[in-house]
Amino acid sequence: MSRRQIIDVPGVRHGDLPIPMAIRIDNMVYSSGIHAMDPETGSIPEDPARQVELVFQHMRTIVESAGGSTDDIAIVTFNVMDNSIRPLVGAEWLKMFPNDRDWPARNTYIVDLGFGMLIHTMMTAVLPK
Repeated sequence: MSRRQIIDVPGVRHGDLPIPMAIRIDNMVYSSGIHAMDPETGSIPEDPARQVELVFQHMRTIVESAGGSTDDIAIVTFNVMDNSIRPLVGAEWLKMFPNDRDWPARNTYIVDLGFGMLIHTMMTAVLPK
């Protein structure tokens, strides 16, 4: 039996590519690229705020599906199209992580994203043993 557990986000996929949304090995959770696909429509919305909201929603789904909570997220890396997305990320960040003494590590990079994406993220979580 494999130590690797595949974690899916219902309605969200990486096209036809064989890429899981995340995996869990022991008490560690590693995401693949988390994009803002709307699970209801199967598409990426044009609205920047909705894209950011969906990325955070997918992060929560991943860590909770692995048996943890957002308290277990250790680091998040954001790739954004431009600086106009940063305030939107900051607002959602404070909703998910309101305690400034209990934030995960975080990096943000400006990257030329394709497929209508304005944001793309990756995260690592450490679950309790």
